[in-house]
Amino acid sequence: MIRRAAASVVILLAIAGPVRASEKAAPATPSGQYVDLAPVALPIVVEGQLINYVFVSTRLQLTASADAAKLRAKEPFFRDALVRAAHTTPFTNPNDYTVVDVARLQAVLLREATVIAGGKGVKAAVVMSQTPKRRMGLPKPPTARPSPPVRP
Repeated sequence: MIRRAAASVVILLAIAGPVRASEKAAPATPSGQYVDLAPVALPIVVEGQLINYVFVSTRLQLTASADAAKLRAKEPFFRDALVRAAHTTPFTNPNDYTVVDVARLQAVLLREATVIAGGKGVKAAVVMSQTPKRRMGLPKPPTARPSPPVRP
């Protein structure tokens, strides 16, 4: 019995070596300069009522000539501008209350980041991930299709 266990361990170790080597071959960081913003909670408001929050992680893509260290130091200002814009006019998606309107968010964040960065250095704003606080118990969007009836 001990021989079988030892043989199994030897086989697993032989397989694990090439697997670990292939994992190290992948690049660890994406190419290009960027500033990752810490996740922020953006409100989802419908008819003046707060119904959900969506936690959004964003990234600002920088130009090749941008001073990345200087712009990373301004990350709290980028986040603050995003939160202020979201509370002024929420990025509510009219079709789904568990995600934000990505196109509007990217446009507003790019505009605000360009102002904060001094007019140059920021090339694009990208939404990396969205996680809603609530997934169930939300009102149905008015544009949502009714679910088909269940038939036996």
